[in-house]
Amino acid sequence: MEILINGKREVCTSRTIAELLAKKGIPSDALVVELNGSIIKQGQWPNIMLKDNDILELLNFVGGG
Repeated sequence: MEILINGKREVCTSRTIAELLAKKGIPSDALVVELNGSIIKQGQWPNIMLKDNDILELLNFVGGG
């Protein structure tokens, strides 16, 4: 299936958000996931199934001063 991740079309073999993040090696701390315009809480990531043409935005928050 193909999905859009942060504006880039990618072939995705992962079934869930959690699986996708693990395969990409993206740490979950300070990460916000938006799927098709809705924020998905971290506890739901293992249960949310990805579908063809989904749009994901992965946002990392960085502290600083």
